[in-house]
Amino acid sequence: MTARRRTFLRTLGLGALAFPKIGWSATSSRRVVGFTKPFQKASFERTAEIAAEVGWNGIELPLRQKGQIEPERVEEDLPRLVEVLGQRNLAIDLITTDIVGTDTPHAEKVLRTAKALGITRYRLGYYHYDAKVSPQLTLNSLKPRLKELAALNRELGVRGGLQNHSGSAYVGCSVWDIYELVRNLDPSDIGICFDIGHATVEGGSSWPVEAQLMEPWMVFVYVKDFVWERAGSSFSPKWGPLGQGMLSREFFAWLKRSSYQGPISLHVEYIEGDGPEQLSRMKSDQATLRGWLE
Repeated sequence: MTARRRTFLRTLGLGALAFPKIGWSATSSRRVVGFTKPFQKASFERTAEIAAEVGWNGIELPLRQKGQIEPERVEEDLPRLVEVLGQRNLAIDLITTDIVGTDTPHAEKVLRTAKALGITRYRLGYYHYDAKVSPQLTLNSLKPRLKELAALNRELGVRGGLQNHSGSAYVGCSVWDIYELVRNLDPSDIGICFDIGHATVEGGSSWPVEAQLMEPWMVFVYVKDFVWERAGSSFSPKWGPLGQGMLSREFFAWLKRSSYQGPISLHVEYIEGDGPEQLSRMKSDQATLRGWLE
């Protein structure tokens, strides 16, 4: 065994011991974490500082190409970030990846390293529609890939989630796309990162049906807000401060009644950077979300 390998395994062991317990019960506040994409160029120490100052319980980490951690460096960098966060009693509740199949480069290495550090949930990468191909054919072609990935997840003890994402090019623009893909798979292996913001963009007032439909498969819940903005002869969503847009507070009342007991990830995607103004926006959205939840 090489010295580098021994160091890596020793770091994993220390990280697992120090990793904060992740969960939620009726006697404690639901975990709220923050997606670090807007400030993913920050150092690990600065990331932990921001998360603690905003009041998050942990983070959702972009672990993908051009993310905060690159997949090929997962063995070196992920244990370091876990250790830095652990010093502030923070955790990585979810990693956001490029993984779209068992053949994705570094997929198994990423998942095995994450699991060894106590990180058991991840978001898959995106699939896209081809306008020249029937949508049903696209979905049918993806089912075997997801079945293989679900089997790998079961073997490793992790869960993957597809994000519903607005935009006609995305598989998952309609929540029913994801239902079609996962309905015959075990929710313990694979499911949905249910994004109420994108669900509202695409479904408007139909989100209660979609939330109920996907409730057994919810791996994570994402929160962000938007308003409609005119763009030429059409409209497009413009992401903005939580509570000032189209998001229905009724979703959070439903969430409290639902069987979903996991964390919520706050996506503050209308800003970039880690300066005073950006932190002020994050704190404001965090306070709004906590108010809605409690």
